[in-house]
Amino acid sequence: MSGFDANTVHAVPVLRPDPSSSSGLSGGLSSSEFNSLLRDFIMAFRVGGDFIYRDQLRANVILKQYLLDVDLRHVGLFHEELGHAIQVHPGVLVPLFEKEATRCAKRILEPGRHLSDSRRDGQRSDDEEDTAQIIGGVASEIPLIQVMIHTGMNMQSLRNLTSESMNKLIRTPGIVIQTATLQARATKLALRCRVCGSTKRIYPTSGIGGIGTGGGRGEQGLPRICDAPPLESGQKKDCGLDPYQIMHDKCEFMDSQTLKLQEAPDMVPVGELPRHLILFADRYLTSRVAPGSRVIVTGIYSTFNVGKNKNSSGAVAVRQPYLRLLHIEQDTSFSGSHGAFGSRFTPQEEEEFAQMARSPAFYERFANSVAPSIFGSLDIKKAIACLLFGGSKKLLPDGMRLRGDINVLLLGDPGTAKSQLLKFVEKVAPIAVYTSGKGSSAAGLTASVQRDSTSREFYLEGGAMVLADGGVVCIDEFDKMRDEDRVAIHEAMEQQTISIAKAGITTVLNSRASVLAAANPVFGRYDEARSAGDNIDFQVTILSRFDMIFIVKDTHDEARDKAIAEHVVGLHMNRVMEVETNVEGELSLEKMKRYIAFCKAKCAPRLTPEAATLLSSHFVAFRKEVQQLEAENRERNSIPMTARQLEAIIRISEALAKMTLSPTVHEHHVNEAIRLFKTSTMDAVTASGVEGISRGELNEEVQAIEKEIRKRLPIGWSTSYQALVKEFVQNQGFTQHALDRSLYILEKREVIRFSNQKKVVHRSGV
Repeated sequence: MSGFDANTVHAVPVLRPDPSSSSGLSGGLSSSEFNSLLRDFIMAFRVGGDFIYRDQLRANVILKQYLLDVDLRHVGLFHEELGHAIQVHPGVLVPLFEKEATRCAKRILEPGRHLSDSRRDGQRSDDEEDTAQIIGGVASEIPLIQVMIHTGMNMQSLRNLTSESMNKLIRTPGIVIQTATLQARATKLALRCRVCGSTKRIYPTSGIGGIGTGGGRGEQGLPRICDAPPLESGQKKDCGLDPYQIMHDKCEFMDSQTLKLQEAPDMVPVGELPRHLILFADRYLTSRVAPGSRVIVTGIYSTFNVGKNKNSSGAVAVRQPYLRLLHIEQDTSFSGSHGAFGSRFTPQEEEEFAQMARSPAFYERFANSVAPSIFGSLDIKKAIACLLFGGSKKLLPDGMRLRGDINVLLLGDPGTAKSQLLKFVEKVAPIAVYTSGKGSSAAGLTASVQRDSTSREFYLEGGAMVLADGGVVCIDEFDKMRDEDRVAIHEAMEQQTISIAKAGITTVLNSRASVLAAANPVFGRYDEARSAGDNIDFQVTILSRFDMIFIVKDTHDEARDKAIAEHVVGLHMNRVMEVETNVEGELSLEKMKRYIAFCKAKCAPRLTPEAATLLSSHFVAFRKEVQQLEAENRERNSIPMTARQLEAIIRISEALAKMTLSPTVHEHHVNEAIRLFKTSTMDAVTASGVEGISRGELNEEVQAIEKEIRKRLPIGWSTSYQALVKEFVQNQGFTQHALDRSLYILEKREVIRFSNQKKVVHRSGV
């Protein structure tokens, strides 16, 4: 009886069971009885009047797809002991299953057998006549049928895979982070002795995808000595050592591929590194997934010997685990907790969600449920709620894709709970990846090309934007990123793809994710005297890709400060404040996560003509307002108002409609979207001018003050700050902001320097 990975006994009981005894693989069944049961299952199992697997096998082989997809629950219904035996001893029974499937395929498609059966029955159907003409004598050329086994058994996380799971059928979820190139693995080698010309066939015993180690020199596992019979004269042949050559045209190969599976980020305990598992796929299971795909895999948990290298001791008893794939399915739902992964929505849940969407003021209720421990910032919470739901993706007739994901930038003073909002979004979003700007490189955000230590081949490893495909990427400390790293996510934010052209690998990966970024102004706190562009210090290219830009200022207001103090103290005392009791029925974290996934799966709103007219007229008004502002300030605005901003308002409107499961976007959705856009991006655009003067006038004052200071203060001289205030502000009528800004600019240019806690100004340069 052969094992799975090679034609030798592999990871199975050493002693064969005695057919006469009652201690077979399972329940006393012998190998021949298993063969008979498997054959009967393929040919005779039916649901209603349909012979599921017989018809599937016939259809696949006619299409030259030599595979059979089997549901293990059907095997258990057909024969309980057989189903249990496949779970416990898959390494032994799956090869038997494949051989029996191949025999059944030949039996189904053999024209002579069809003819004899029909004559015996006294009639022959038209389908059988057509089949006989199509296949002719092809049945004898059918290769080994691949049996894919999927099951509804409970999933095990990678952390729970122990030695008890070894050589058993397991099912586990995760994210594919690495895919190797496709390889041709030999299943049968034809050898010829270069001295005497004798031929020999062997079945190689190499490890998974070339990762194992074999005996012999150069070619792994080839016989060292020619074992052909002696000549007729009885003379002993001496063919020397290593005489065999491989005849490649007479060998048989199959496709194989190695993948690397990683735990989903939300399944990793805090402070732990995510676990990895090598997957080995062959034949029809290869080239099915790309890095970043969330999958549920079923396979045989086995081991291979990695050999001795710098990462391992090479000890025989210490072996590397891997999963021999029997089935791989894309996880189209969302990743939740261990039990929720891959789960679907029950009718009771759907009814509950529909009632929630119809309830009055649900939009405010959901917004108040976003980070309820954070005081105020209701508009930011509403924007984050829109980001969680997203708009509708569109595929135009010419193949162009329009993104539906909403990107939000929070720019503000320290201590305004920006990072806490990001952490909450990471918990509530069905798929989310949290990263910090300082610790993220361009390769870590997009994708990197790595070289395998054993095969020396390059492979792709997805970064944060790829792993968050279909979810949210939370980037904290966005301003601390290097410019070259920030540029790497331009394409991912708008086109939602990541193009890779490195080390001979040219490919495009999906990164359909929303970006929620938090940043501080250039000098730590937001300076009212400076323009939004001076405070933000981001390129226009990155700012135009954000649908909403919030400037969060830490303003001094006694009533607000008192409310915040009471709220924070109440949180630390673990009591609910009265100010929060008016929030009717805050949603739990798990319910919010399920509701977001339900809305994204079931609803894709479209604009009504009235809403479209309202949107276009408001966009024209916004453009005109920005144009007037630029004319007044005599400079281009750092936050642009382009067609992207019109698309942003459309996406926000669609997200508001999706939040209440509305199939169309109505005018009240558009009005709320425009209000959100005004309080965010438009406020950032118009955040200019102080004390009633425009930025253009402020710049003129600054230039005049600079000129006067250079003229009146020779190099090496010094004066007090109060003297400058008296001269320029009180006597000449300049504003305090203009003086402070001109002194700041001169200090940066090293024209002046301060001393004595900025009370004395020294002229130090030209």
